Amino acid sequence: MSNAFAQKVPSVMKTSFSKEALAQKITDTDGKTTTISKILEKHKGKVLVIDLWASWCRDCLNAMPKAKELEEKNTNIDFVFLSLDRNFEAWKKGLEKHNMQNKENYWFNEGWKNNFNNYIDLNWIPRYLVINQKSEIAKYYAITPEDPEIQKTIDELSK
Repeated sequence: MSNAFAQKVPSVMKTSFSKEALAQKITDTDGKTTTISKILEKHKGKVLVIDLWASWCRDCLNAMPKAKELEEKNTNIDFVFLSLDRNFEAWKKGLEKHNMQNKENYWFNEGWKNNFNNYIDLNWIPRYLVINQKSEIAKYYAITPEDPEIQKTIDELSK
């Protein structure tokens, strides 16, 4: 079976989130539940990069060094990591294994098919979104941290 359709670029580049996407519940590393809306509220006023990944995802792991470089180059912006690991224990082990415990991490306990991921047309990971200071989507679709549009968007928003 081919993944020829896995990385199909969405036909509509969304600039805001639906109520359902914002209400999506996710779990933090302490096992407490929050929502996408509360995470965006926490980072309002800042540029935010959302990194969707999983510890079982080879493409995600291969992208990690470049994602780390992006983070180190942009110390003035916030990064949030949303995991699609299959269970809480695997996610926590993955955070440790890949030295990500000190980052802001959340896990989709409902799995891949949830209101947030459906809304953003998630069909492949890793996936990166850049969120502006008003919690709007500034860069909707990037599948590598090396996508020059990510840095260009960050630079434009940081002026």
